[in-house]
Amino acid sequence: MNSNLVRICALSVILLSSNQALADRDFGVGVKVGTLGAGIEGTWRPLPYLDVRLGANYYEFKDSGSQSGINYDATLNLESFYGTANFRFPLSPLRVTAGVFSNGNEFNLASQDSTFITIGDTTYPTASVGTLSSTTSFDSTAPYLGVGFDFTVFRKVGLNLDFGVLWQGDPQVSLFADGPIASDPGFQANLEEERNQLLDEVSDYKAWPVLSLGFVYNF
Repeated sequence: MNSNLVRICALSVILLSSNQALADRDFGVGVKVGTLGAGIEGTWRPLPYLDVRLGANYYEFKDSGSQSGINYDATLNLESFYGTANFRFPLSPLRVTAGVFSNGNEFNLASQDSTFITIGDTTYPTASVGTLSSTTSFDSTAPYLGVGFDFTVFRKVGLNLDFGVLWQGDPQVSLFADGPIASDPGFQANLEEERNQLLDEVSDYKAWPVLSLGFVYNF
């Protein structure tokens, strides 16, 4: 997590320090917030109706709840870096966006303490199972397609809206236990059944809806 924050800060420095070199090429730097987290974005417009954007998003959210009948502490980590090409329609704020994301989005689960826990069709003492840990991850490279609206005041300050879909691919779900019976074949069969139930519950997240609001300063 810390390494990704360093990468985001480094990208911020690069984007901000580049404005003098690219000022004559319609360069902008902005911040945004949305369903991919909070982010920064740099824009370069080599042609009147085409621009290229580089950016990064980050967000962490913690909660607790039940998945497949087991109570978990859950952490949602949203981490992505991206590049997009944006076709702008003449005399209109509308644009079409296509791009590629380096995708680090994950769901992490850790089972909560209890006396007994049901895994598959069998109930076990929690002391023998230990803690269940699960990670749901997606394809490391994900395509993006969407539309957006760019509004500019005095060619300097802008407001951006984005609507689209990030295709993360089929989720990969791991599930492990650290208790004394973790390697027992019968327990492993029930654990695999539990993993498949988790997989069913997160299958809809392969297509991640994207909605964001951004503010940009154009140099």
